[in-house]
Order: sequence, then structure tokens, then C-alpha cells
Amino acid sequence: MAITLVNPSGLPEIDVYRQVSIASGSKLVFVAGQVAWDAEGITVGEGDLAAQVEQCYLNIGTALAEAGGSFDDVARLTVYVVDWTPDKMPALLEGISRAAAKLGTTPVPPASLLGVAALDVPDHLVEIEATAVLA
Repeated sequence: MAITLVNPSGLPEIDVYRQVSIASGSKLVFVAGQVAWDAEGITVGEGDLAAQVEQCYLNIGTALAEAGGSFDDVARLTVYVVDWTPDKMPALLEGISRAAAKLGTTPVPPASLLGVAALDVPDHLVEIEATAVLA
């Protein structure tokens, strides 16, 4: 594994991600923003943020596997949520938790959460992009 995730003393400890990602590998993998499409391009979980977050994470896992990696290699995530408000956090966390159970890992790399007005397809509620480092 080429990534070490840490919470340095002097910074707050956040449950859902680590503050710092230390990369020691040499192969960078940039995963395009993933939306809640299945392999056939059909939207999964229409109107359900948790289901769409889960599908985004699973899609990232599929992309990383193709590159020879896994969520353990993710150095950073960027999450874009349509019409974000803090009351959507439980659904976001539920989707992450469900994906983690299926992926067999707890994906907690440093992450940024950005509220956006819209995504490319009106049915999409979330898009997540990843950067990974493989040894």
C-alpha cells in the first residue's frame, strides 16, 4: 500500500476522513468523477442520495481495480452534491457505509465536499472523483 492516512496532532480528528494522506508510491491514478450509473449507463437510486453515493463509491472501486488498485490506494476524494445542505449528511454517510461494507474497507482519505447547483444529468445527485497512488 502506497498511502498512509493520518490525523496530525493539532488538527481536529474527523470521523469520516483523515486530514493528511502521505503517498510513497510512484503510479498516479486519476479517476474521473463517478456518478450513479451502472455498467449499462442506467442511473441507480433515482432520488435517493444514499443509493447514489454507494454506486459512486462502487464505480470508483471498479475503476481502481482496473488500474491494479483499491480504495486503500486513494489519496484524495472530491464529492460534489447537488443542492447540498447539512441535513443531507446522514444520507451521504449511509451511502459511504453501505459501499464500505461491499468494498470490504473503510474509505477515509482526505476529502472535500462541495455543494453544486446541478450535474450533467438531472437525475444525478452526487459525483465523486478520486486520486490514487499505487506502488
